[in-house]
Amino acid sequence: MTKGSPLHFRHGFTLIELLIVMAIVAIVAALAVPAFSKVFESAKAAKDLSNLRQIGAATQMYLNDNSGVFPGSANQTWMLQLEQNQKYLSSWRVLESPFDKRSTDESGGVTSAVSYGVNANVYPGGVAISADKITKSVTFIVFAPAQTSALTVSFQGAASGGNSGAPQGVRVLAATSTPGGNATGGTHANRRKISAMCADWHAEIMLWSSGTGPAFINTAPVGTDLDAAFRWSP
Repeated sequence: MTKGSPLHFRHGFTLIELLIVMAIVAIVAALAVPAFSKVFESAKAAKDLSNLRQIGAATQMYLNDNSGVFPGSANQTWMLQLEQNQKYLSSWRVLESPFDKRSTDESGGVTSAVSYGVNANVYPGGVAISADKITKSVTFIVFAPAQTSALTVSFQGAASGGNSGAPQGVRVLAATSTPGGNATGGTHANRRKISAMCADWHAEIMLWSSGTGPAFINTAPVGTDLDAAFRWSP
């Protein structure tokens, strides 16, 4: 070092400073992860509603072409009739919930995932009713996610052959889906909420259960949910 030149000191992080930085990073991550998770779940819920709206729009077009009678015949399930040749549904993928983690193909066969089911009351005795038989369309649920009885969100359902060739395909009756068994909660918001498509063709996110107001599994009037009985009966 020459005479008169300034002194240069190199100062590194001390252990305490490094620990403080690591603690700050950990705190920021702990705050950010739940926020990102909530954003991702909200995006999935929005996609779930979008799928139901597309299924509802496809069903409306089918009803217009078939004297108001719901899809589903002795030879084909409702989902195959809606998707066949992409006449009503643009893609089989619309039938798959973003909460459904199963791998699938797009053939519409027994290995194709179907996340949504149709209200079993649309097919009394296995025969499709006409839409004008539904007495309270704003309440009556037509389509909803069809879950299995797993403790975590899980789905079960296939296209042709998935339900012994029955015209209704995958069915939903309150908290029960067939095939699949009794679901233990909704699909999101910690199993507290689920999406549904009603017969007036609006889609909404509903509470899974409630003792005071409208809820997905209510089948009799309760609290302020006076129309519950119409939800599962046309």
